[in-house]
Amino acid sequence: MGSSIKIHHSKEVAEALSSGAPIVALESTIITHGMPYPQNVETAREVEQIIRDGGAVPATIAVLNGELHVGLEDETLDELANAKDVMKCSRADLSFAMALGKNGSTTVAATMMAAHAAGIRVFATGGIGGVHKGAETTFDISADLDELSRTAVCVVSAGAKALLDIPKTLEVLETRGVPVIGFGCENVPAFWSRDSKIKAPYRLDDANDISKLIKFRETFGDHGGMLVTNPVPAEDEIPSDEMQVFIDASIKAAEEQNITGKNVTPFVLQDIFERTAGRSLATNIALVKNNAKLATKIACGLTD
Repeated sequence: MGSSIKIHHSKEVAEALSSGAPIVALESTIITHGMPYPQNVETAREVEQIIRDGGAVPATIAVLNGELHVGLEDETLDELANAKDVMKCSRADLSFAMALGKNGSTTVAATMMAAHAAGIRVFATGGIGGVHKGAETTFDISADLDELSRTAVCVVSAGAKALLDIPKTLEVLETRGVPVIGFGCENVPAFWSRDSKIKAPYRLDDANDISKLIKFRETFGDHGGMLVTNPVPAEDEIPSDEMQVFIDASIKAAEEQNITGKNVTPFVLQDIFERTAGRSLATNIALVKNNAKLATKIACGLTD
């Protein structure tokens, strides 16, 4: 994104950018595609408040009528939550939505693009996209992984979504030179579950050490981003053995209904929600809030 891109900052974000206060970027797909109204708005506001309570400023990112917003005022957030035909924007879609004057919510890749363009260095999300199971024949690999390799934003997540091929996702990130940190854990988490049983490349236990790592990577210029994997709190997790049964059934349902491409993840997430009687969504909300807390500490550490 060039410097000529017009960005609409919320008043809160504009003041933070001007004063050098810590900022945490947030995606907007969870609002438009992740949960129903009004739970989507309530969750978005709760996550934003967690960031404020931790001493930083939230910057939820979205496209409204073709205009890129970094930070949403209350009425703008409501407008997005109630909008119809909202595009789900990854890297390939963001400029398309803006050029054609459409509404768009941002995935991990597009949120990273916009955050970097706005000068925001830390982003909290739920889980990243990655390598889908069977990618050796379908080549279905999320644009999030390439974005992490090229865009200098620290992404705090609960790992890759557990319906993905986590070992292959980590291999791609290693090839792309993306540091993957397990925060307080030896093994990377698996989104709804605390332990994927797959070893994290690095472990750090202090948010300030992550802030320090970001600062050192920035000295290398074109260094790309980094991924911090943060396990969901123990009281909120769905254990991996239990979760895998639901995931396998939902993936099988997607295959039987010929669901492909970017439609796979939302279909599977909705199917899992139904199979778990809503438990998966409650865990998803808990892990997003937990990631927002950690991202806030990291962002605050960058201003020290």
